[in-house]
Amino acid sequence: MSIKKVLCVGGGVLGSQIALQTAYCGFDVSVLLRSKASIERTKPKLARYKGLYLDTMEKMKRDKSFYCRGFTNKNNLTNVQIDNLKNRVEKAYNNIILTTSYKEVCKNADLVIESIAEDLQQKKEIYQNLAEYLPEKTIIATNSSTLLPSQLADSTGRPDKFLAFHFANYIWKSNTVEIMMHAKANPKYFDILVEFAKQINMVPLKVLKEQKGYILNTLLIPLIKSALYLWVNDISLPETIDKTWRLGTVAKRGPFEIMDIIGLNTLINIVSLNPNVKNPNSVEAKFLRKLKVMVDEGKLGINVGEGFYKYKK
Repeated sequence: MSIKKVLCVGGGVLGSQIALQTAYCGFDVSVLLRSKASIERTKPKLARYKGLYLDTMEKMKRDKSFYCRGFTNKNNLTNVQIDNLKNRVEKAYNNIILTTSYKEVCKNADLVIESIAEDLQQKKEIYQNLAEYLPEKTIIATNSSTLLPSQLADSTGRPDKFLAFHFANYIWKSNTVEIMMHAKANPKYFDILVEFAKQINMVPLKVLKEQKGYILNTLLIPLIKSALYLWVNDISLPETIDKTWRLGTVAKRGPFEIMDIIGLNTLINIVSLNPNVKNPNSVEAKFLRKLKVMVDEGKLGINVGEGFYKYKK
């Protein structure tokens, strides 16, 4: 099966990145959104990522350390070749279609990549709506970072063609995608998605059986939980915790910087799923209360310019 037309469902932090990266790699990309207001919220995200692609490519002319694997597998391009990459970014950005019409974008879709909020019922409703319009050939993938594909597969109407396809943030730099099987998935479509991942300059990471948190989050979540414990119990401040992690491990980012990239609304959705939030004295409940105060103050993370830290827009 040859994938040409890709439908991204959701235009949030990762949805926008997936759409731009896929279009940059030459695919015909549409983004399905719930309302005109959602379209208006997605436009500045796409513009921001386009700007990051272009700025980074311009820096590549002076410093090879700015080369990103999601852009190219070469590190010795001429300035003319880099300008050609920049032209690809502009073309990709201009060709992405944003729409609220299922009928318009589903009819010829080869692949759907869903990346809406981590809400089981919302995802199921989206899949049920998609089922009315998608052709039989279409593969569906979820970018969910917390839900297992078996929780969603039946709602798609095509569980054999449904898999998890989880990207890391800043996908042009951290160019990995975790591809997860489940009991009802056909290995044929797993193999197709492995090849598609390569075509969009991602490194496919094969997850051969279901695992909550996949590989990346199974490693990351204990770090974040430990950081939250230190913060909500007033043991230390986010900037000190991050500094400790960076200096002690030579990591580029601390856990609170990572949380700003993930986005505080996404964190609220994830933490709310934890049964420990019912205990008001738990780390999860304390964190959720603090998060909601920050969100009410407009501190949603790096995409709006402020979360745990302030950022240049």
